[in-house]
Order: sequence, then structure tokens, then C-alpha cells
Amino acid sequence: MLEQYIPVFLVIGFAIIFAGATVFSSEIFGPKRPTAEKLSTYESGMKPIGTTNERISVKYYLVAMFFIIFDLEVIFVYPWAVQFKKMFSDIGMPVFYSMLVFLIVLELGYLYAYKKGGFKWD
Repeated sequence: MLEQYIPVFLVIGFAIIFAGATVFSSEIFGPKRPTAEKLSTYESGMKPIGTTNERISVKYYLVAMFFIIFDLEVIFVYPWAVQFKKMFSDIGMPVFYSMLVFLIVLELGYLYAYKKGGFKWD
């Protein structure tokens, strides 16, 4: 039984060795000519202003959460909706209930963002 997995283990082993060799070959063979300009911080082509310990607004994270919630909805709901008629005739109501629970959990994320004022773009 375990003999069937030998090719899989060989491919995984080869992938790990190849990835490690690729990453470390640039360290070994790459040029090492650091200058003051190369070692300086780079931030969108401008000199950085302020310190690195500045506080970031919570709205930044809320926008990221909106993006993730919307992506999850599109990724899971669209294919489900396309196949809904076929799945519903084969399986029945559990298909509908599972998606309903999924959407409720995602909408709780929107509700949290709304309570935190994420939809107020001042």
C-alpha cells in the first residue's frame, strides 16, 4: 500500500530540494555590492516621513476585511448559484441550508464592520 505513494514522496522531495537550491543559489552566486543608496529605505520612490511606530486607522483593516468578505462571497456563491438547480434536485434542502449558514456567517462580518463605523467614509 505504501509503495503507491513513493512517486508522490519523490516529487515532494524534489520540489523541496529544488526550491531550497533556487532560493539559496541567489545568496551564493549573486553580487554583493552594497552601497548607502541601496541600503536606504525605499517607500514609493520618496524619502520616508515619520517613524515606523505610527498608528494606523482601524478603517484600513476594515477595508481589507470588506475585500476578503466580498471575495469569499464571489468565490463560493457564484459557482454554487450556477449549479444550484442541479444540486437541489439531487440533494435537496441541505444544499440550501449549508449556503444559508455560510452567508449568515459572512454577513456577521459586514455587521461587525458596520458597528465599527467602516461604512462611514469621512
